[in-house]
Amino acid sequence: MRNWKLLPILIGLTLFAVIAYMLFYFIFIDFFVDLWWFRSLNFEGYFWLRLLYRFIFSGGVTIIFFSIFFFHFWIASRYLGLSPPDEILVSADKRQRFQTFADKFMYGSTKVYTPLSLILAIVIASPFYVQWEAALLFFFGSSSGVLDPVYGQDISFYLFSYPLYILIQQELLYTSIILFFLVTALYWLEHVFVPNQNKEYPLGAKVHLVILLGFTILFVIWGLFLDRFSLLYVDSHEPVFFGPGFVELRYELPLIWLSIISVLVLFVSVVINIFSRHHRSAMPIYFALAGLLTSLGLQNLPFIPSLIDSFIVRPNPVLTEGKFMENNIQATLDAFALENINIIDYKVNLDASKDIESWGTKNHFENIPVWDREYLIDGYRQLQGIRPYYDFHSVDEDRYFLNDHIQQVNLSARELNTDKLPTEAKNWENIHLRYTHGYGAVITPAAQDAGKPIIWYLRDLNMTSNVGFSVKIPDIYYGQEKYTYAIVPNDLDVVGMSDSPQDVNGVYQGGAGIPFSSFFRKLLFATYFGDEKIFFSTNISTASKLLIRRNIIDRVKSLTPFLHLDNDPYLVVTKDRFYWIQDAYTASDKYPAAKFASDNFLSGKQRFNYIRNSVKIVIDAYDGSVNYYIADSKDPIIQAYQVAYPGVFNKLDKMPTELRKHLRYPRELYYMQMKVYAKYHQIQPGLFYEQAEAWEFAKVNKKNVMPYYQTMDFGHCKDREEFVMLNPMTPINRSNLSMIGLAGTLDIESCIPGSYKPYITIYKFGKDIQVNGPAQVEALIDQSPEISEQFTLWDQHGSNVAKGRMVILPMGKNSILYVQPIYMISTKTKIPELTRVIVSIGNEVVMDTTLWSAFKKLKARFIKGAVDAKGTGTSIE
Repeated sequence: MRNWKLLPILIGLTLFAVIAYMLFYFIFIDFFVDLWWFRSLNFEGYFWLRLLYRFIFSGGVTIIFFSIFFFHFWIASRYLGLSPPDEILVSADKRQRFQTFADKFMYGSTKVYTPLSLILAIVIASPFYVQWEAALLFFFGSSSGVLDPVYGQDISFYLFSYPLYILIQQELLYTSIILFFLVTALYWLEHVFVPNQNKEYPLGAKVHLVILLGFTILFVIWGLFLDRFSLLYVDSHEPVFFGPGFVELRYELPLIWLSIISVLVLFVSVVINIFSRHHRSAMPIYFALAGLLTSLGLQNLPFIPSLIDSFIVRPNPVLTEGKFMENNIQATLDAFALENINIIDYKVNLDASKDIESWGTKNHFENIPVWDREYLIDGYRQLQGIRPYYDFHSVDEDRYFLNDHIQQVNLSARELNTDKLPTEAKNWENIHLRYTHGYGAVITPAAQDAGKPIIWYLRDLNMTSNVGFSVKIPDIYYGQEKYTYAIVPNDLDVVGMSDSPQDVNGVYQGGAGIPFSSFFRKLLFATYFGDEKIFFSTNISTASKLLIRRNIIDRVKSLTPFLHLDNDPYLVVTKDRFYWIQDAYTASDKYPAAKFASDNFLSGKQRFNYIRNSVKIVIDAYDGSVNYYIADSKDPIIQAYQVAYPGVFNKLDKMPTELRKHLRYPRELYYMQMKVYAKYHQIQPGLFYEQAEAWEFAKVNKKNVMPYYQTMDFGHCKDREEFVMLNPMTPINRSNLSMIGLAGTLDIESCIPGSYKPYITIYKFGKDIQVNGPAQVEALIDQSPEISEQFTLWDQHGSNVAKGRMVILPMGKNSILYVQPIYMISTKTKIPELTRVIVSIGNEVVMDTTLWSAFKKLKARFIKGAVDAKGTGTSIE
């Protein structure tokens, strides 16, 4: 019998132990690991601040909704719903009996509506738990100074207030409806179960229900008011333009206002009739109801907008929709930072001999990139992998001051990839304690001569070179590979993985990482990873540190999940160590009347119509430290985060000068901007409607020519070379060039060294002279007997001939240069070899081993053409 009495205690203790374990495993372990990790990066204050904001907004909203529910239930059960007749109150006995029943009802109902209020509050507030950062932006956001072209509201209203207002309006409407029906039910229960109540509901109850109904009507009106702004995001006019048009602003918008007025008049009329002591006419109610039904009916009758579109809009599209097209154009250009593009009318001269001669004397002639990233990475892997566990994830482009001028290079980090270890070596100790980091990098000049071995500026495991590169700490613990956790330093006798005097023999000396300061932490880490080897390993000491989240993109996302990251972080080499620079964006899907971005930009994870490259992030490849720098201080979103999280974001001028020199215009952003601008450069409504001058990306073999980096002097700052991105575009369904877009970061007004002021320039070609596109140059190459014969000969020697990316750029004042590398790829080793370089200007095509020799051949041809033209009495001008 006693054992039966102990059973509930045992069951309770078991449940308590299970719950405690689940809380510890699923909540507290993650909490402690995150706290220690943020602390190791000197972001502990930011960690607590984010937690505090989340608790304040989520918990505060829950408390508010609980208070609303509890207050209305409480006054309904205690004060407003009890109304005994006078004869009950006169008799002390009856009054006592009534009070007894009333107290029982009030006490019993409290036990019901208190937990009910909490449950309802959690359910209603749950969307705020997910969207708490919208509230953060609302409270810390400020005015942008830019007005939307339709309603004249500041853009910050749509970025910060509008999304939160929609959420609040919906939840308050649900709350008022639920309260109205539950409070009505509570009054009914009081009237039925408490004896000696009046037949009529008390005045207080009527007032209470009218107030609840009034709040419901108020929130309905607020929702209708917000519906006006939803018209800014309609896509019914696509593919012509995006946003509201004639039908929305001349037909649907007045109907929304009619609905708002009708609902308001209807509510006021009903209230007056309910509380009026004298008989009043019901005509206002009928008129208001008729107006509401009419507005709702007209909004839901599609044939009327269709008639308006058929008989008014379509016969006069530019006249009726022209203003709305202008709204869409203006908003889209502003939303994608395309409003200040510099357009240069570039006149092409058929005689390029002067430009060829002037170009041959400049240093930037050495910066034309003839090695494509897609081919070069295979050469890196084959020639510089060195160890089976090293790999090159991708190839980056950059510029360094070498050989007395700015020179463009390709480079790649030699990172660790434990997947390439032999199967028998893939054990826990090797993966987490021994093979913990990559080592060094390779650097090659972007411009090289064909038919010769690759020139290396940095190679092998000796991190010095004769051109000035020297890296003191070449170890790479953080990068782009899929790194697992590592525990360093440890007590293993690790043989130097590089066989280089600079190797630190696996002894990690960085400041990052979570220390193994106690057995409790050791136990907790073992539980966190579900791996008991961490706890029982004797090679882990109190000096060891746990390195986690070593993929740089995962690392930044864990720190600042509200930033959207570019898919192409790039490596920077300094004399001390390696760094990664990661471009980050702020984005929104609420920019009014702006077209949404297409394609898979930012991995296609978010639909947006506003974006700014607002942050540059620097990650130390050795110790994993992360620093944020604001690159666009005018962006209202990053301004809000900067105020909300003081100390996280630094001014750009705080970035070390050595790193700031390597900032660039992001390729992914530029591609997306040019895809938008290809249509929206037509700012006149008539031209925009016709789409007669719309562009598309130039194509070669049905593939888009993607933007590419080029180091060159464009005459902006007294012969200073710039690292820019170029992008050629053609008319839609045509092959000739329409323009070459250029995106740079140098402040071309002040020309201050190391300045950062992004800009876009468009070299636009006239229609009087055809400028060949890459597909047309490809045709000229294929039509050349000399080149075709050579390709056929090479294909017969166990190698495949591959054409590289075509570089197209303005040359001099009046010429367009085309450069295409030719590679031979062995079918056995797949190591690419730069075999020839094809150079084309106008309709002339030359293939040679060096750019300079090809230029000299082209120059001779142009001179001969000029002589022949004079002999026949014609001119090539």
